[in-house]
Amino acid sequence: MGQTLTEKILSDHLVDGELETGEEIGIEIDQVLTQDTTGTLVWLQFEALELDEVQTEIAAQYCDHQTYQFDFKNTDDHRFLRSAAGTFGAHFSRPGNGICHNVHKENFAAPGKTLLGSDSHTPTPGGLGQLAIGAGGLDVAVAMGGGAYYIEMPEVVNVHLEGELPEWASAKDVALEMLRRLSVKGGVGKIFEYTGPGVENLTVPERTTITNLGTELGATTSIFPTDEKTEDYLARQGREDVYQELTPDEDAEYDDQLTIDLSDLEPLIAKPSMPDNVVPVREVAGTSVEQVMIGSCTNGGYEDILPSAKMLEGREVDKKTEMIIAPGSKQASEILARQGWTAELMAAGVNFSEATCGACIGIGHVPASDSVSLRTFNRNFEGRSGIEDDNVYLCSPEVATAAAIAGEIVDPRDLADELGDMEAPGVELPDKYDGAKTDLIAPDEAVDDDLVKGPNIGDVPLKDELEATLEGPALLKMEDNITTDHIIPATQDILMYRSNIPKLSEFTLSRVDDTFAQRSLDSDGGFLVAGENYGQGSSREHAALCPMFLGIQGVFAQSFARIHKANLFNFGLIPLTIDEETYEQFEQGDDIEIVDDVAEAVRSGQEEFTVRVNDDWEFTAHLDASEREREILADGGKLPHTKKKAEGGSGAAPADD
Repeated sequence: MGQTLTEKILSDHLVDGELETGEEIGIEIDQVLTQDTTGTLVWLQFEALELDEVQTEIAAQYCDHQTYQFDFKNTDDHRFLRSAAGTFGAHFSRPGNGICHNVHKENFAAPGKTLLGSDSHTPTPGGLGQLAIGAGGLDVAVAMGGGAYYIEMPEVVNVHLEGELPEWASAKDVALEMLRRLSVKGGVGKIFEYTGPGVENLTVPERTTITNLGTELGATTSIFPTDEKTEDYLARQGREDVYQELTPDEDAEYDDQLTIDLSDLEPLIAKPSMPDNVVPVREVAGTSVEQVMIGSCTNGGYEDILPSAKMLEGREVDKKTEMIIAPGSKQASEILARQGWTAELMAAGVNFSEATCGACIGIGHVPASDSVSLRTFNRNFEGRSGIEDDNVYLCSPEVATAAAIAGEIVDPRDLADELGDMEAPGVELPDKYDGAKTDLIAPDEAVDDDLVKGPNIGDVPLKDELEATLEGPALLKMEDNITTDHIIPATQDILMYRSNIPKLSEFTLSRVDDTFAQRSLDSDGGFLVAGENYGQGSSREHAALCPMFLGIQGVFAQSFARIHKANLFNFGLIPLTIDEETYEQFEQGDDIEIVDDVAEAVRSGQEEFTVRVNDDWEFTAHLDASEREREILADGGKLPHTKKKAEGGSGAAPADD
């Protein structure tokens, strides 16, 4: 039996386990990346592991979320990150150089390599044949030290593409169609592998838009085969030497398959406030729009901004609509400027932002109250834009630009018919991606060789070993699809404390209940209760670390998002699965006691736990964990577990972690 492309890359990097769906495997990691909201903890954890130097082929630290440096805390973090990169041997991308996924794609992504990143949209380079996975920061720190990355072998689903995109349909519409069909939970435990004759009709930037948005499906990652389009893209970046042909075998067997005929697609849009709330644009046409944003790691490339520039040439943005372009990288900005498109866009009424993630997580360009914002981003979770009652729609650059011109949501096909002289812009790559590399500092160019820590940078708190008895109140009961933005909001006034866990923890779950943090401290321990898909969204491990700091002992949920569940193990919080009936019976404030000797049960492999509520009723909760995850949990988390194993072994990060 032949292999899928995913299986080929995993086989080449497999260090533990068998490639059988549902079985835990350990893989060698070639490259790692991290960014400024997660990177400080990654490097503090790397330091705590007492490691001297990065062991992966490439490690890259990007400063892309809080580039505006609102006060010294942000700037101190960036200075610390630069010093960590210099001290331990990583590339450092300066604030303003661009979003990690875009800059990494331009400079380091390579077919056949594995990439682990402390950001959930790390799968972006899957569009050029790299197996890229988002993970918690502690997993990245261990991988940087030479340890394997462990994951449950996902199902590999073949997405068979046929046909060619018609005018005004885009790669964003392919991803939105996937979300419309499968929902934000449809990719959990899966890798989407794109094949078929339609692949050759998509450029690499179009493919990376699709793999980027695969994260919103809950997928482990998404990947495309490589071909002449891949080689051409790498040649334009001056990196054709890393190209290799990678395709699945003709007789490869997949766990599942679905087919998308690109020719049937039309402009789509995700309505507020979930990426899978997808409808054809014509269904919401006429909705007044006050803000339009082109950018993010999904649609912030040169190839995404150029269509907007072509559509606006000789035209103006509607007087009641503000349009902002936030490029994904400084390279994109530089090429557009050299070609004269930046001036054309400015003349049309467009404002330019720094190359940053900022607005995507509510840092800058916060929409007005009671207004509609159209964005080419990847997430529109309620409140993520920086205002609680937002109305954010997700769409392609073409749909967003059409709305900017009309002042309302409009299908670009209808606008083109109305104007009569606006042609579909299509996708165009520059002859050469020739932006300067000034803001990317290589390890041999490092300006620091010692860590520089400002007063806001603290230590990583550790948890004690798991106890025999776990009991406490249900401090908060939550609904389905609670995101990591709910658990730890990503706005600038909060994330500036990302290196100061005692302060950051004060904001834990404040968007759900602003009394939660203080109640947790007052209760001296307790539990969280949630519905399905708990912890979806960002990879930020603060969403597990802060509840741990507040004394939370575990989470009862109907299901967990992959990265967050791993982070719960990494910080010693027990994730227990419950059924819908039990969830409905729970009430906030219930007294909970896990009847079993928890520490012994976890270490021994016990899967079912008896839980008593209010000394009144009992239910069974389930722990789905590998032997390795159980050891991590019992030791109080991955950092104490790794240090414990190192002290008993070679003194370095153990190969099995």
